[in-house]
Formats: sequence, structure tokens, C-alpha cells
Amino acid sequence: MKPEWKEWAQEAKAEFPKANSALLPLLHRIQRAEGWLAPETLSDVAELLNLPVQYVESVASFYSLYFKQPVGKKVVHVCVGLSCMLAGSDELMHRLEEKLGVSQGQTTPDGAYTLLEAECLAACDLAPVAQVNLRYKGPVPPEKADELLKEEVSS
Repeated sequence: MKPEWKEWAQEAKAEFPKANSALLPLLHRIQRAEGWLAPETLSDVAELLNLPVQYVESVASFYSLYFKQPVGKKVVHVCVGLSCMLAGSDELMHRLEEKLGVSQGQTTPDGAYTLLEAECLAACDLAPVAQVNLRYKGPVPPEKADELLKEEVSS
């Protein structure tokens, strides 16, 4: 367990006195620092907040923005909701898979990109929509897959 995590846990508990309420902010802060949440990290968080490990693991597994394996510098989410699918998000995903040489759910060997699908990004007016490091991009027609990958965004 990293020493700063104890400090972060205390800060989260000060703002959110119930352990359940402090859990999400603490997980976000640690993931921001580490890039992902290793199984050992989840155990440490459970200990810091005096919560059952199974509970912390279930919360981290439920939310799609918690990464339980290392991700690339750029995380690309492609919406696969109905509006986006009708607007061509399946073809966009296919082109991104071809360009990156990985399938959905994988990270490029150089660690530059992770390609993920999102059930709904709640931006139907931008269909087909994608996110690069949580920044919305859209509409992104399949023929603009290259441009999406060139987006400069902070991690």
C-alpha cells in the first residue's frame, strides 16, 4: 500500500463520512495516479475503508470506467447504443480495430491505445459518438477513424 493512499483515504472519509460514500472518490483518485486498479489495490482500499474486499471488487467491476487491467495512454470508447449503431458505430469500431491491430477490449502492444465499447455515451445527437480519454468526439463517421486516433487529448 502506498503511503499517499492512506492520506487520500482520510481526505475521502472527511468529505464522505460513510465508507460506502468515500469508496468511489478514493478509487478514482488511485486510478488517476496508477492508471488502473490492480487486485492488490482493491484489497488495500477495502482495508483503508474497513469494507469487505468482495464489496470493493463488486463496485469496481460494476462501473465501466474503473480499469482492472492496464490501459493505453489513450482510451477510446465507441458507443454501441442503438442511435450510434444505426449511424455506423459498428463500422467505426471495425475500422479502429483494423487501424490499431487489436480487437475491442484490447490494448495496442505499444501501450498507446485501448479500444473499448460503451453501451451508451448519452450523446445521441453526436451519433456515432466516441470518447478519447473521456472527451466526446462526434459525429465520427467510420471514414474519420484516422482523425479520431490523431486527437490530442490529455490523459
